[in-house]
Amino acid sequence: MIKSWLETHWVAGALFMSLAFLLLVPVTFAGEGQALLLIFLASPVYMLHQLEEHTGDRFRAYINRTVFGGVQALSVSDVLWINLPGVWGLNFAALYAAHFIDVGWGVAAGYLILINAIAHIGMAVRFRGYNPGLATGIVMFVPFGLATILLVPATLSQHAFGFAIALAIHAAIAMRANHNATAARRMEDVRMPAAVA
Repeated sequence: MIKSWLETHWVAGALFMSLAFLLLVPVTFAGEGQALLLIFLASPVYMLHQLEEHTGDRFRAYINRTVFGGVQALSVSDVLWINLPGVWGLNFAALYAAHFIDVGWGVAAGYLILINAIAHIGMAVRFRGYNPGLATGIVMFVPFGLATILLVPATLSQHAFGFAIALAIHAAIAMRANHNATAARRMEDVRMPAAVA
């Protein structure tokens, strides 16, 4: 019940949550420092990107139609799991680690954003056109991701860990999509001979 409700309404929730987070900045981060503020802002920045990307289920439809040739590589449930526990979860974990352990651990949020922007740009080049999320990927994610990576004081191991986590999340998404697409094509192959017979 709650899962189906979230699948339908999470993007609208992202709009209101992003605005609420932005309104909290003056009272929450006064005197906290630039690095922690950037890590905090990763969540509302990502949520605003998700509005362009997922309103009307556009990104899932684009991936299934354009990237995978009409087979279901991503389900509505996949999109929910990728964006709530995956994206929001990593951004909140980065914020908590930055606040309670060491600010350098928050650099993972910057890498998640920058790698996502690169993925959108790569798709645009590969398929020679717009994909949902490309505009905010270029206008917001590239400068914000670079600023976070460059301005958050992090050790080499924290940079390596942040980059590896962000890359692993994107690799897991690609692997899931490829697995789903392969399974969908096999089902089509099974159905086709039956239909011919």
